[in-house]
Amino acid sequence: MPGLSRTMPVWLPVIVLLIAMISIQGGASLAKSLFPLVGASGVTALRLALGTCILAIIFKPWRLRFTPEQRLPLLFYGLSLGGMNYMFYLSIQTVPLGVAVALEFTGPLAVALFSSRRAVDFIWVVLAVLGLWYLLPLGENVSHVDLTGAALALGAGACWAVYILSGQRAGEEHGPATVALGSLIAALIFVPLGAFQSGELLWHWSVLPLGIAVAILSTALPYSLEMIALTRLPTRTFGTLMSMEPALAAMSGMIFLGETLTAQQVLALMAIVIASMGSTLTLRREGKIKEVDIG
Repeated sequence: MPGLSRTMPVWLPVIVLLIAMISIQGGASLAKSLFPLVGASGVTALRLALGTCILAIIFKPWRLRFTPEQRLPLLFYGLSLGGMNYMFYLSIQTVPLGVAVALEFTGPLAVALFSSRRAVDFIWVVLAVLGLWYLLPLGENVSHVDLTGAALALGAGACWAVYILSGQRAGEEHGPATVALGSLIAALIFVPLGAFQSGELLWHWSVLPLGIAVAILSTALPYSLEMIALTRLPTRTFGTLMSMEPALAAMSGMIFLGETLTAQQVLALMAIVIASMGSTLTLRREGKIKEVDIG
């Protein structure tokens, strides 16, 4: 019913964010299968074009009204959304996926670190960093990483940080509907770029079904869910919870690609999950659980 509101339970934004991360991992598996056909830039263009259409149909972004104070964060939100996807897909063409994820994750980790105010906050951040280091041992592989690919992954991480910070400001009033307009901003830049680089095969009928699935799993569904969580969680908590992303990627590799984990990596995975759980358990003390309108 319109106008009906209730307080969102403390755990619900966390569940929403977990579903979003699982969806992104499923979309990433499908996206990788399209790389040989249309390339990384083509997958980015396909994902943004189809995802934006889906979001526009659902949320009708042309009805949204933003205050002058919200317009600049919205612009940064859209640009960072597109740049994050584009640079990450380009990076994994030359950098191992695990290393790229670790490098990209420096963005949300930096947000979590600089947003921390209490000693317990730093414990969860440090635990997540240690888990990432041993799950994705950069110390052993960094000398063999392609520098251009590594720079692109770090650039994607920087965009991820901007995405978190600007998304909170831009989506404070309109929530998930903001994603549709942000995705449109990203699409206006990165769809023509990707289409130019990948050629006519991008819009071939044989590619479109997988492209639609990637758009739903990697853009329309997770970014809408992330916006719900992003506007109802403290910045530090959101950033630390995102530490589950590489852990879910590792589990996805085990399930879908037959990859195995060493005992050290299993312990690292547990450290990341504990960091996320610890951040969630201390969330109630932050006092930033907002009301959500139903209907």
